[in-house]
Amino acid sequence: MLYAATRGSELALWQANHVADLLRLRSHRDVEPLIVSTAGDRDKTTPLDIIGGKGVFVKEVQAAVLDGRAHFAVHSAKDLPAQTPDGLIIAAVPERANPRDVLVGATRASLGVGMTVGTGSARRRVQLLEQVGGVEVVDLRGNIATRLARVGELDAVVMAAAALDRLDRWPEECEVLEPEVMLPQVGQGTLAIECREDDAETRAALAEIDDPVAHRRLDAERAFLMELGGDCDLPAGAFAETDSVDGDIRVRAMLSDGDRIVHRSEATGPDGERLGRDLAVELRGRLQ
Repeated sequence: MLYAATRGSELALWQANHVADLLRLRSHRDVEPLIVSTAGDRDKTTPLDIIGGKGVFVKEVQAAVLDGRAHFAVHSAKDLPAQTPDGLIIAAVPERANPRDVLVGATRASLGVGMTVGTGSARRRVQLLEQVGGVEVVDLRGNIATRLARVGELDAVVMAAAALDRLDRWPEECEVLEPEVMLPQVGQGTLAIECREDDAETRAALAEIDDPVAHRRLDAERAFLMELGGDCDLPAGAFAETDSVDGDIRVRAMLSDGDRIVHRSEATGPDGERLGRDLAVELRGRLQ
């Protein structure tokens, strides 16, 4: 039996169960979830940049693997800080889901001056304001059901397409935002599975569910975030695309000053991690 550390939200449990199904199918291993409460789950109101950024959803889950309570952890890759803790390794990245953002409850064309849009993401806020002038963007925290329930009180909310897909919660009125409109967060739509670096048996089992193409894309995006300074507190995003494990990869990236100025750039080449680092250097230089 393998134990999978996970948050207890509906989406997190779906993700852990999905990984469990993949492991049963491909490596014939049974998996039991180990639910861990995180700081981000306990505090659902304070803005993320105040209570600790990305790490508030993963530190306690990672600790359960490091102290031996669980064999591996299942994360939404977008929640991970760029620096993997000593002793852990991202051992598997399954096939990526839809990485795009979705405007729920309205379309860009239907939004007007004074209307309200909810999101807890600074990256989404600055890109939305770039696209639609005059709207008010308000902070929004909570699980998928909680955020969807705010539509009506708010004119719209911005959410991840992958979450709506996984929970089958697509609303009637929405607009999928292509990367040209809203560049996704690093790792959005991707699951990252961490285990102890010295746990050869678990690493071998997880290797059976790794998608090399998805893993390569995630490595490129995370290299961008790492070069920015780990858990960068500026609005930033990166999106890597390739159809192979050894061909050229295209990386698009954005970085904002935190207000309304959004800088974008992209590059294509064989070394995705190098591209990610170079784009971070370029965009950071534009802010100076």
